[in-house]
Amino acid sequence: MTPIKEILSKSLFKVASLNGISILIKICIGFVTSKFIALFIGPSGMALVGNLRNFLTTIESIGTLGFQNGIVKYVAECQEDNLKLKQTISTIFASVLIICLLLAIGLFVFSNQLNVAIFGLNYHFSFIFKVLAIAIPFYVGTIVLIAVINGFSYFKKVIYINIIGNIVGLLATIVLIWKFKIEGALIGIVLTPSLLFFVSYAFLNSEIKLLKDIKLKFFEFTILKNLSSYSLMALVSSVIGPIVYLAIRNTIIQDMGIEKAGYWEALTRISSYYFMFVSSIVSLYFLPKLAIAKDDLETKSLFLSYYRGILPVFIFALVLIYCTRDFIIELLFTSEFKPMSTLFFWQLVGDTCKAASLILGMQFFAKKLTKAFIFSELFSLVILYGSSFYFLSMYQIEGVVIAHAFTYFIYMITLMVYFRRNLL
Repeated sequence: MTPIKEILSKSLFKVASLNGISILIKICIGFVTSKFIALFIGPSGMALVGNLRNFLTTIESIGTLGFQNGIVKYVAECQEDNLKLKQTISTIFASVLIICLLLAIGLFVFSNQLNVAIFGLNYHFSFIFKVLAIAIPFYVGTIVLIAVINGFSYFKKVIYINIIGNIVGLLATIVLIWKFKIEGALIGIVLTPSLLFFVSYAFLNSEIKLLKDIKLKFFEFTILKNLSSYSLMALVSSVIGPIVYLAIRNTIIQDMGIEKAGYWEALTRISSYYFMFVSSIVSLYFLPKLAIAKDDLETKSLFLSYYRGILPVFIFALVLIYCTRDFIIELLFTSEFKPMSTLFFWQLVGDTCKAASLILGMQFFAKKLTKAFIFSELFSLVILYGSSFYFLSMYQIEGVVIAHAFTYFIYMITLMVYFRRNLL
């Protein structure tokens, strides 16, 4: 049986049933949201939305302490041990609550400074950060609750929560954009994830009495120490990465205009949509198998399965996207975004290299290679940051996608050299 047929006949069915529906709905909703942003606020609004999204990614990682994967693991392991479960849940929520309160104070007090850092001197959206200060406990609480639910293996409930959240988010965002334009789009990004807290709490509280299990006497520093090893990798990529992208986008805004930054943000959105499919297959099918692989031969077999079965299909899809790029721009955005057509080639080249390195990068998580992951992540971000400014000065806005392709080509080669024992 070929690798692609094996995946389709076995584990990809699980991927589709547990995650595929949610991904498809999220993508469709993303398309609709992008269309509304394009119609009502144009490329400039798209750029500002991108800046806020990058900032929220950083805030989310700090607020959750990067615990998501650790929460899933430790809740799954101790769900049969009632005392250990109470200690785990209490430690998680106490730690996250303290961080959220500190974040809320910081967001409120430094709202003006954050406005300048994120949106620049020409925009006055400091109220957004005050709204976020109020919403952040609920925003982070939603993420933690979903991770706990996932740890209990309530997969259907996770899907229901994601579907409800995406639909509620779509409706709220459309109304806000329609009524308040750019301010509405920014408020929607900040508020809609927080609304899901109450749905998540209701789902989880129906299985365990959550408030009864969260007590300070159950707080355990040992659990916090164990979780911290998971948070380190998440925080490096989720905090430093968005800061780098934010710096690049602000440079484009200052030097080339906010519309050019909007083109790049729109293209990045398209890239994130189609990349969901390959990343979900890798995380849900290949990652567990890599984690239990007993030797280099077994790992090599998994790598080859990916390169022979998944990557060619992905590349074929990218070729189709490139050939139909003008239609895609018109469908998802407006005629204002037509200049972004010239950015597709290098973005797709970079995404090909990114997809080729994705399976190799999973080995860091499968084998808990923390130091190697941090080094590779920082190495790639330094290259992206430096090459973006270099190529932007030479090729204008096209330079940012050339830098994207250059970075992931170097990253792919680096991982191939590092994991050569599993490839040759």
